[in-house]
Amino acid sequence: MLIGRIMGLDIGNNTIGVAVSDLMGMTAQGITTIKRESKKKDIEAIKDIIKEQNVNLIVSGLPKNMNGTVGPQAEKVMKFCELIKEETKLEVEFWDERLTTVSAEKMLISGDVSRKNRKKVIDKLAAVLILQNYLDFKKF
Repeated sequence: MLIGRIMGLDIGNNTIGVAVSDLMGMTAQGITTIKRESKKKDIEAIKDIIKEQNVNLIVSGLPKNMNGTVGPQAEKVMKFCELIKEETKLEVEFWDERLTTVSAEKMLISGDVSRKNRKKVIDKLAAVLILQNYLDFKKF
């Protein structure tokens, strides 16, 4: 097995939530939320984290429609991930992220996090949930 971490991404129109695994691939930790500026700057920010965190695989949430089909938002994510793949030379896997943001929101509400603070961390938490679900699935 390669020594390195797995990066989880929750790619939205305005922000990208970022999480990474521990070296053993057991747990996901939230790293940051990238405020989207341009594809070039967004990918540079991702590349910086890949280098800092020694990432060797990327898992991106894929926002499928509730009926499982790929809609316009999922197509945008897939196109952006193609750029990430070209720029980083890393494999990008997709994870069905339906209801991940809803789960993140519920967790933050149950933790009594204010609406203002929820906005700041929801994408990062969604990235953690995407990556943790992926890691849990891969253990079996």
